[in-house]
Amino acid sequence: MSDLTHFNEDGHAHMVDVSDKAVTSRVATAEGWVKMAPETFALITEGRAKKGDVIGVARLAGIMGAKKTPDLIPLCHPLPVTKVSVDLTQDPDLPGLRIEATVKTTGQTGVEMEALTAVSVAALTVYDMVKAVDKAMEIGGTRVILKDGGKSGRYEAS
Repeated sequence: MSDLTHFNEDGHAHMVDVSDKAVTSRVATAEGWVKMAPETFALITEGRAKKGDVIGVARLAGIMGAKKTPDLIPLCHPLPVTKVSVDLTQDPDLPGLRIEATVKTTGQTGVEMEALTAVSVAALTVYDMVKAVDKAMEIGGTRVILKDGGKSGRYEAS
């Protein structure tokens, strides 16, 4: 467990001390998707969902989720998030919605968890808004595709 920084020398979970880390600009982007029946996809893209604007509400939920990440993930540091963007793109080949979230900060630790949380909350919101017509929707593919800043440098998914 020596490589896992969230565990101390006794193997107990703890919050990592980042006080000696440099303050740098940091960014992370995550992606995911919600796959659904073609009829559900049409309902969303044509704006006929009974609960309203699915894509708009999911975008706002994702932004809110990013800002609430340290309240949800026990060992996640609260960060001064300086930007959150959440984009939901219609993909008729899925069929469904592709979600991408980018989070920025200037701080001592990265924002990967915030980007992942934004994607997850946006996807769950899509599910919630149309579950009455499609309980078989599938949420998946959630991963970090870009991380930059800090000691470990840049990571881009291939």
